[in-house]
Amino acid sequence: MLMYGSSLGAFSTVIHGFTTRVDSQGDHLDLGTMAGASDWARVARDMRMPGAETARVSQVHGSDVVWARAPGFAGEADAIITDVPGLLIAIRTADCVPILVVGEGVVAAIHAGWRGLAAGVIPAAVTELQGRGPLTAVVGPSICMDCYEVGEEVVEGIAQWVAPHHFVDRSRKKPHVDGGAAAVAQLHSVGVAHVERLDVCTRCDDRLWSHREEGALAGRQAAVVGIRC
Repeated sequence: MLMYGSSLGAFSTVIHGFTTRVDSQGDHLDLGTMAGASDWARVARDMRMPGAETARVSQVHGSDVVWARAPGFAGEADAIITDVPGLLIAIRTADCVPILVVGEGVVAAIHAGWRGLAAGVIPAAVTELQGRGPLTAVVGPSICMDCYEVGEEVVEGIAQWVAPHHFVDRSRKKPHVDGGAAAVAQLHSVGVAHVERLDVCTRCDDRLWSHREEGALAGRQAAVVGIRC
């Protein structure tokens, strides 16, 4: 598990983490669609919430948001929110941007690939959290600008929400995009009070799964958050 220190650690009622290719015991961990209950149980154990169950979504690179009240499948969406103590929520990535958000008595996990950034998944999730006090967000590991060469449709899509100078490098033959930087800018633009970024590249760091590096063979890591009982 990547248990980086972050601003969310200041919340005594919140537990959070970003998984890697292995669990705390050094065993292989792939949290893709084939992951079973035992895999998610290992995540809960590593997060020091043994026995806690996890709610997840079928991610579709859109802007839909769901609330989770119970473990298991919560629907098709790219953001999941809960205010239920003892329930973990998770999204899965392999280069896309994972975002965890904490408010007053509520937590959210957001999956923001470039299509999700273009569709407005971040504003949609933050809108659902209105009235829950000042929000704090952590942007987790994602593919870095140097590793992420893209087409113009990616730039144009994200630029609907964020000025290109925040996330685009045009000094090479094709544009390179920093999705994490775009996510930070979007979070600030919709009023999130505090935003922190874990500046770790999923392609450069061999502890992490990367679809750009491994293609169809890539597994998935997860961004997980919950409210302690």
